[in-house]
Amino acid sequence: MEIIESRDGDRVVLRIVGRLDTNTAPQLDSYLKTNVTSDGGLVLDMSELDYVSSAGLRVILATHKVMSNRGGLYVTNVKDTVMEVLEATGFTDVLNME
Repeated sequence: MEIIESRDGDRVVLRIVGRLDTNTAPQLDSYLKTNVTSDGGLVLDMSELDYVSSAGLRVILATHKVMSNRGGLYVTNVKDTVMEVLEATGFTDVLNME
């Protein structure tokens, strides 16, 4: 997995490339805790995310909780295969999908 950071105004944008699974979820979790300090919100761009497992979903949910007091978490450009997982788990009802 690769994490590419950019900005969109006050929001931090992270493009997640590859797979977000048991092996890579700790990498994303660590990156978020150390590098995302903005109170302007966080965008997870999933345009290049090919797969998400339950470990990845846990990181996304924990990030959603933290960012709810810091400008929010927004999920964008989700591929169909990943969207199926988000829909089946009810994440589309919880997350801000753009």
